Amino acid sequence: MTKIKKILIANRGEIACRVIKTARKMGISTVAVYSDADRKALHVRMADEAVHIGPSPAIESYLVIDKIIAAATETGADAIHPGYGFLSENPDFVRACEKAGITFIGPSAESMEAMGLKDAAKKLMDSAGVPITPGYHGEDQSPKLLKAKASEIGYPVLIKAVAGGGGKGMRKVEAEADFDAALASCQREAKSSFGNDDVLIEKYIQSPRHIEVQVFGDSHGNVVHMFERDCSLQRRHQKVIEEAPAPGMTEAVRKAMTDAAVKAAKAVNYVGAGTVEFIVDGSGKLRTDGFWFMEMNTRLQVEHPVTEMITGLDLVELQIRVAQGEELPKQAEIKMEGHAVEARLYAEDPGNDFLPSAGRIERLSITGVVDDSCKERLDKGVSKNDEISIYYDPMIAKQIVHGANREKAIYELRESLEWSSIDGVKTNVDFLVRLLANYDFNFGSLTTQLIPTHISELVNDPNRVPPMAYANAAVGYLNQKKFEQTRTSRTSGKSLTPFDDFAGFRLNSTNEATILFENNGEVHPVKVIWDKNLWRCCIDGASFIILDELADEEDDSWETLSFAYAWSPTVSNTHVTLKRMGRRVNVPLYLAGSSNIEQTSNALSAPMPGKIIAVNAKAGETVKAGDPLIIMEAMKMEMTLEAPRDGIVAEVTAAADALVTDGEMLLALEQES
Repeated sequence: MTKIKKILIANRGEIACRVIKTARKMGISTVAVYSDADRKALHVRMADEAVHIGPSPAIESYLVIDKIIAAATETGADAIHPGYGFLSENPDFVRACEKAGITFIGPSAESMEAMGLKDAAKKLMDSAGVPITPGYHGEDQSPKLLKAKASEIGYPVLIKAVAGGGGKGMRKVEAEADFDAALASCQREAKSSFGNDDVLIEKYIQSPRHIEVQVFGDSHGNVVHMFERDCSLQRRHQKVIEEAPAPGMTEAVRKAMTDAAVKAAKAVNYVGAGTVEFIVDGSGKLRTDGFWFMEMNTRLQVEHPVTEMITGLDLVELQIRVAQGEELPKQAEIKMEGHAVEARLYAEDPGNDFLPSAGRIERLSITGVVDDSCKERLDKGVSKNDEISIYYDPMIAKQIVHGANREKAIYELRESLEWSSIDGVKTNVDFLVRLLANYDFNFGSLTTQLIPTHISELVNDPNRVPPMAYANAAVGYLNQKKFEQTRTSRTSGKSLTPFDDFAGFRLNSTNEATILFENNGEVHPVKVIWDKNLWRCCIDGASFIILDELADEEDDSWETLSFAYAWSPTVSNTHVTLKRMGRRVNVPLYLAGSSNIEQTSNALSAPMPGKIIAVNAKAGETVKAGDPLIIMEAMKMEMTLEAPRDGIVAEVTAAADALVTDGEMLLALEQES
């Protein structure tokens, strides 16, 4: 057994921070690597050493094997932990580590190759007696043949990149007419993300659940499992909430599923942490004949904390110990207790089709659990004032709660998220709170279709802000200004006079101010009058009284609300956020010179910073509303920008492979006559 002394983490973000914590606990030194965009990142600040490896795009830094090996050699690291994503499932990287005499904390290159390509893995599992879904896993990748195979299988089908993962390179196709466009998009994304555009075709299972089994192998021939996780709550095939154990799991189904997972790992002589993923028939109760092998991830998973919470094991520590040649615990020694639920917090806008949101984190406050019987854990890769970059996955953190049962864990996680504050970027926190409160999630049918089915209930209407919210936002804004003014006065030692009043001093009259908000291209002025112990607000023809303290009196001409207890405001430079009883309303401030009021349907602008993949229009061409004109990629996601109306293209300023900024005009249509 060779003890590891220094680990280089070939990754970034929360997984790099996670590995550093365990290594430190074990007395092992750590080395971080970073790109230009990550120069000041949290994982860089946490590690004992850090090495710059290149420009911001991952393909020029985190995905360059020679740079990672050179950084390890330069710092004297005797082991590399790949995290997940990037090079974590690249057999060439494993061989490069071996050639350099560096221990790779993970499986062998041969095991990766056996399981890394989904088509080959399906064939291997079929021969090993593991149930697989019907589909085409052949080498012939001609579009004509793939389309014919899809018709044979029967729609709907899934097109999946053979080297894919994390929902990338995957498209559901409902009808033959949609196949060609879906295939092209899938192959483009697969080529960009994995460098391999080969795909397989599978039958789409109706009412599917996604249940996976955590497996571990060591160099002594032992393979064990750490029970199962349910990862059915997904949007665009990206997991959002995970839990362990799986709801509705019986001992008979668990044994059948874990036995199949162990059999799968043994078939490739697996060493290290891995996850065997199954597609499960969720139309009724779980059955021993109702699950099929989907893929094996030959690495640690994002959702590994829920397994750690129910077993009490540190999976990263086990990875390191296995890499050192130590034996795993016996299967009988691995116990399960309670229930754990994990929520992924992303910088994204659920109200705008979950588009990622880049920017600086101005506030990051995740509240803890209230019930002492529950345990909580926050795995994060950023802190206050850090940047969410356009170049990488927009995850902010993972909040995990463990309770005696599922109901308790869900309730405490929901409460924790409900009172959390993240400012500076748009986030999915409100979406997560509503999802955790959803009836079907708590008591009903749990499938991968739950989010699409309930999307209108789970996502805020980005264009609707009720007048009551404007009134509360205006008062919250003025209270914040008053607080800042008072704090400045105390710091400077200068006393405030009536002429310094934030709302303006008026002789023989009440103080008043007008706060401007902007929403959906319109300015909404809120007139606020400070009258003794209440605020009188007028907005869009509606009137409100907002009290600083609870009061019983009513005014027939005003709607009376309690500001202090009904709403909790958070003020940033761009908007006011109001939170109440699990509901969160973002009210944008009108910022002169930066509003969207003058925008029309005559132009296409970049919805966020990113890279142009394809331009499908030229100046002078006639287009129809909905035509796909520009394809761009940002934060590992591809999006298509469509023509806003019928018209003639006047100008195209976008070019393939160009980097664009948020709001940059890409294409203009001729003015309508």
